[in-house]
Amino acid sequence: MKVSVDQNKCIGCGICLTTAPETFDFNDEGLAYVKNNDCDDAEKDNITNALKSCPTEAISIKK
Repeated sequence: MKVSVDQNKCIGCGICLTTAPETFDFNDEGLAYVKNNDCDDAEKDNITNALKSCPTEAISIKK
């Protein structure tokens, strides 16, 4: 699973960090980025929830 965040769409709301803290973090500009693409099954569920919750659809997943 390859997770990415489109920095042009991200507004830094933090839903992804709250939902999947092992995967996402904020950069110096206050935008989310993927800090870790290695995840267990529980974190995969968290990432899916973050994707569904992102208000700007900035998160994408490729399998």
